[in-house]
Amino acid sequence: MSDRARTLLVAGTASHVGKSTVAAGLCRRLADAGYDVAPFKAQNMSNNARAVPRADGEGFGEVGVSQYVQARAARVRPTTDHNPVLLKPRGDGESQLVIDGEAVADVPATDYYDEWWDRAREAVVAAHDRLATDADVVIAEGAGSIAEINLHHRDLANVETARIADADVILVADVERGGVFAAIVGTLDLLPEDLRERVAGVVITKFRGDRSLLADGVETVEERTGVPVLAVLPYDDPGLPEEDSLALPARDERGVVGDDDGVETGRTATVAVPRLPHLSNATDLEPLAAVPGVRVVYTPLDADLSAVGAGGRPADAAVLPGTKNTVDDLLAAREANLAERLRAVTGPVVGLCGGYQFLGERMEGAAIEGTGERETVPGLGLLPVVTRFSADKRVEPATWQIDGTGPLAGAAGRIEGYEIHAGETRATGAVGTPFDAPDGRTGAELGATAGRVLGTYLHGLFANRAVREAFVDGLYAGRDRERPERTDAGDAPSPYDRAAALVDPVDLGVVGLDDR
Repeated sequence: MSDRARTLLVAGTASHVGKSTVAAGLCRRLADAGYDVAPFKAQNMSNNARAVPRADGEGFGEVGVSQYVQARAARVRPTTDHNPVLLKPRGDGESQLVIDGEAVADVPATDYYDEWWDRAREAVVAAHDRLATDADVVIAEGAGSIAEINLHHRDLANVETARIADADVILVADVERGGVFAAIVGTLDLLPEDLRERVAGVVITKFRGDRSLLADGVETVEERTGVPVLAVLPYDDPGLPEEDSLALPARDERGVVGDDDGVETGRTATVAVPRLPHLSNATDLEPLAAVPGVRVVYTPLDADLSAVGAGGRPADAAVLPGTKNTVDDLLAAREANLAERLRAVTGPVVGLCGGYQFLGERMEGAAIEGTGERETVPGLGLLPVVTRFSADKRVEPATWQIDGTGPLAGAAGRIEGYEIHAGETRATGAVGTPFDAPDGRTGAELGATAGRVLGTYLHGLFANRAVREAFVDGLYAGRDRERPERTDAGDAPSPYDRAAALVDPVDLGVVGLDDR
């Protein structure tokens, strides 16, 4: 470790208390103050991943979306060192284990701790050491609660990170969920003594109203624990991508995203998203939900898509997102008769990555869970394509050209995103081929259209303005409905700057990181 590198661990009293946002905000705030900043999360569990360069320079690997975001906030190039261990849940207590960006095994939790934990810890130590050599400050993000006493002897993201990095700790607690003072005191009380001594202060997040109402509680907590409350942060969403699926509705529930823009019901457009059991990369839908008037509606697999829109209207479009367990989710979709529900949607139907594979005629060489066998599984039959699986996995950023047809008619030019998938897809009938890649791949290898149906392997498709605008324009034109006035976000602060402004009240002087 470099003598000049400092590590600050942003830990939490629980999951979803705002650790990722606070860490991203600190990355941008300190980078703007002149520090060389590196984000870090030793072990992450998320199916929202990004393709980034491997730290060894050998191609590309996967990291959790929050570390990709935090690297962007820190104004550094994301690498696999920023998240050396990633667990991608597959269901039934099993996860795909990714170490240094490479998928190495599918493991149950017990096997991970018995057979892989030592290797994972070695990767964490090496990654942090490389980052600390070049950075002034490492902003590390913890996972879940730092007070999980049953895990303290093998907690890579919290306990081990603090010790490996000799880190100062900021404890983040969420006032919105209630019991914030009990959470703070209880968490501090349950920490191992050496970690308790590292806690430099507490940040309370998601507060609404008059902050003076918390004054007595803050004073009591400080008196009882001796740990200062560094800031009370207001409730705000800077617009950073969600790290995991906790913010999404349960599989059997309906949930709407994007309905807080003030657009009247008669001028909205509804994009239905069938809630796959192992849905992944849900961040692909966030750019659509941010468009004024667009409502992204997550629905159970067996929901009637003819009545999911505002006022009981039919869905104007449907999007099938990616999945971490393609075969099981396809079987669940077939059992729910999803093909007929999608055929009843009169607007565009789009499949992304695993959703693209679903839309085809069949999947060949598909791994059947629990059997070790590979079989051919019928698809939903909305696109004349076939996917053949293999052991190889493509993980890389992507810069393609698009000449839009079907649901993306009118989109043209360069688009960017990333690929994370196994399997190759080929056409079995007439399809439109809107995409080209610089490596010579084209056609169904990248994506295909047939009428109002489109599928593609490009994650981040709707983050491209040309694609998003063409798609949304088509929704409104198809319904002969007036689209709400577009907003020009060009002068608006970026999500990274908004996150930095949010954490500006946090007193970093207690850890010797006064802004320069």
